[in-house]
Amino acid sequence: MTTAQIISVVIFVVVMTLIVSEKIHRTTAALCGAVALILFGILDFDTGVEHIDFNTLGVLVGMMLFVGVVKGSGIFEYLAIKSAKLVRGNPWLIMLSFTLITAVLSALLDNVTTILLIGPVTYTVCKLLLDINPIPFFVTEILASNIGGTATLIGDPPNIMIGSAADLSFFDFIIYDAPAVVIIMAAVCVLFYFMYGRKLGVSDDKREAVMHLVEADAIHDKSLFRKSVVMIIIVAAAFVTHGFFHIEPSVIALAAAGIMLVISGADMEKTIREVEWTTIGFFAGLFVVVGGMAETGVIQMMAEGMMDLTGGDLLLSLIILVWASAIISSILDNIPLVATLIPIITTMGASGVDIAPLWWAISLGACLGGCGTLIGASANVVMASISERHGFPLSFMEYTKVGFPIMIFCTAIACVYLVVRFVVLA
Repeated sequence: MTTAQIISVVIFVVVMTLIVSEKIHRTTAALCGAVALILFGILDFDTGVEHIDFNTLGVLVGMMLFVGVVKGSGIFEYLAIKSAKLVRGNPWLIMLSFTLITAVLSALLDNVTTILLIGPVTYTVCKLLLDINPIPFFVTEILASNIGGTATLIGDPPNIMIGSAADLSFFDFIIYDAPAVVIIMAAVCVLFYFMYGRKLGVSDDKREAVMHLVEADAIHDKSLFRKSVVMIIIVAAAFVTHGFFHIEPSVIALAAAGIMLVISGADMEKTIREVEWTTIGFFAGLFVVVGGMAETGVIQMMAEGMMDLTGGDLLLSLIILVWASAIISSILDNIPLVATLIPIITTMGASGVDIAPLWWAISLGACLGGCGTLIGASANVVMASISERHGFPLSFMEYTKVGFPIMIFCTAIACVYLVVRFVVLA
């Protein structure tokens, strides 16, 4: 290896180590890594910027702004209370309905935003009304957010990155990822029943308290509520069809945010604070760090190593990628993993390998792998913070005892699905 290659790899490893150890904030680690590459002369500033995927950043900023306005209507609290009343306060059915709502919203919005909205409502229903431990509910919602977010282009950041790199549409993810997610979600809900459902029970007066909730009271702004419902439907339809009209997902997300800001009359300064700028900075820095390895030829070497290992065999490539992506994502944030894998697969494609099925292997593997531990995905950390803030700390091991086996279970189903779809039925 050349000196430049060694430096780029060392910087990448140091950044990843700092992210995992959480000694400093992950955004600080990524941005320092990007600056280090420039200072060592591995990249110049303009070349580093060229490696930033602004389509991915545009989708994230647009959807964060959009949800920042929409949530002011109370639409998410309304959905939670409505679902609890529809099942007449039955705790298992409440868990099931909240789990499914989390999965669906994570597919249509993003899993971090969904967790931020559903978590406090779950606590209210569980502790203040039913007087039961909310941690099992939080755990199932963490898992549902990761599984549901796997289904669509915008549900989980890795899918946004994959869609942008491979020029895949929202509809492509519905065709290839969503069927696997439906199967996995159904199987996991059965597991939840045997793990938690049979043990849940509350008194009749507690169930009656739920029935006395008035979902209409959760609506803070009726006009904004109606506008939000219409806009969510329009945005979902736009994401589904954007491939037919050759419109970038970032354009749709930013346009939706702009329209909501105009028609809602929302305070721009307040709404702009809803954007997680640290996440945006993390993405930008990480793209540059991975770009350093691409510019020095390290990515090319990794791609050649992958091809040598699999011999170009599709079956072996699918199995290795889905399992490696899942297991690594359970202990390392799936965003840097996918940022590393994308140029490897792109390089393999330039060498004549059919990489179309491989995109779905890393999509399913990386997103489902986030279920494994509390640090596997940002949504997990957010829910753990919500749980602790309400007096119910969720420890790393307490979650991992449940999350890791379920991650293995989900990945096994995904692996079988990929093999059947792209090898057996091809």
